[in-house]
Amino acid sequence: MTEAIYPGTFDPIHSGHIDIATRAAGLFDHLTVAVYARPLKNLLFTTQERKAMITEALDHIPNLSVATYRQLTVDFARQVGAQVVVRGLRVISDFELEFQMALTNKKLAPEIEFVCLMTSQEYAFLSASTVKEIAMLGGCVTGMVPRHVAEAMQAKFDGTTDNEAQVKLVSLRD
Repeated sequence: MTEAIYPGTFDPIHSGHIDIATRAAGLFDHLTVAVYARPLKNLLFTTQERKAMITEALDHIPNLSVATYRQLTVDFARQVGAQVVVRGLRVISDFELEFQMALTNKKLAPEIEFVCLMTSQEYAFLSASTVKEIAMLGGCVTGMVPRHVAEAMQAKFDGTTDNEAQVKLVSLRD
């Protein structure tokens, strides 16, 4: 049985993430979407909120589970018995970062394979930062994120939820 993980921050999960997760679940016996709990980023959603949104977005995939982790990705992969780490690529600049991370991780865990899936063309423009900025400025994110994610973002930006940390969003133009 081939176990794979798809790690990321997923703040928030968007249609590009869903595309990669759906396709990866079709390639491997089991896929764990691994929500990283300690990124060096300003987050809009808590770890548990991100996990809940991902679980709802992907609950139709029977061979997929969602978990959180706080350690090195390769250590989490070992913990769950994963032989493969899946990453998504949107544009050329993603390749450089993913290539560097894959080589570093391969040095740390030579027994684990690293696979990159190209996003479907319709999602190549999507990033969590783009989606958050559009939502923050009142734009329509229909088709970019599931409805429940759009509603959760709107609640955060409207101030109708308890945001435990003031999130500093940086414009993509800055």
